[in-house]
Amino acid sequence: MNHQYVQFTLGHKITTEQQDFFNENGFIHFKNFIKTETIQDVIRASEQVQSEWLKINRVKVNGIPVKYGKDLDGSAIVQRFAFLNQQHPLFAELAQDPRLEVLLNLIAPGARLGTEEKDGMVLNHYVNSEESKFTQMGWHTDGLRDIFHGLKLNPMLNIGIHLNTLNPENGGLRILPGTHKQSLYNLLFRKKYFLDNHADANELAITPTAGDLTVHDGRLWHRVAQSSVTGESSRRRVIYLPIIAGKYEPKTENSPTAFYQRFAGLVK
Repeated sequence: MNHQYVQFTLGHKITTEQQDFFNENGFIHFKNFIKTETIQDVIRASEQVQSEWLKINRVKVNGIPVKYGKDLDGSAIVQRFAFLNQQHPLFAELAQDPRLEVLLNLIAPGARLGTEEKDGMVLNHYVNSEESKFTQMGWHTDGLRDIFHGLKLNPMLNIGIHLNTLNPENGGLRILPGTHKQSLYNLLFRKKYFLDNHADANELAITPTAGDLTVHDGRLWHRVAQSSVTGESSRRRVIYLPIIAGKYEPKTENSPTAFYQRFAGLVK
């Protein structure tokens, strides 16, 4: 499978070329979405939320478990934040960036940013150390969630805003281009969900520069590869925000924890 890896610039509309590339491959990569100084502001804001959550030992946000781990020096860190757009004004502002609205055109009319649904704006903080509990994630599709809930499989896209520059050895997102067009059988059984971490001969490594934005279709098979380097150079942070179609289902502090989310290691 020879898929050309083209990178684009996000303007005030999705071009025909961009739409065709996305339809064919199930993902798209835009360069230079946020500036270096903005990245530093984002990291500082996440550290403020982390400090607050550690102080009060925050367990869940709107029913979504908080994933804690250890940093390189052994100190406690949050490795997965959910609904960050509700926790700090900077993330609320980022979620309202008008360029994100442009991305809604990649799927059916009526799509929206999932700021109040699923897990809201997520920040994953990976670091490869002896004590880190969050270094990789096995093959999965995001569409499985709807099936877990007995819902119709609605289109769902995942926006990723990358805060670190990654080479293949740094690990990160690996996708199987074109698998968003697979049968329901292959969506369910092509690989062993989350248990299979093996590289696939047809996988494509997403290698962003800090500040880049990617979008991938939720039905696409993907995994998060472990960094083959350790220490500070293995650190990577990425923000995810879903684009959702279908019934509006906001989460609140009273929302229950879904059955599959009790297996904390399986949550993206």
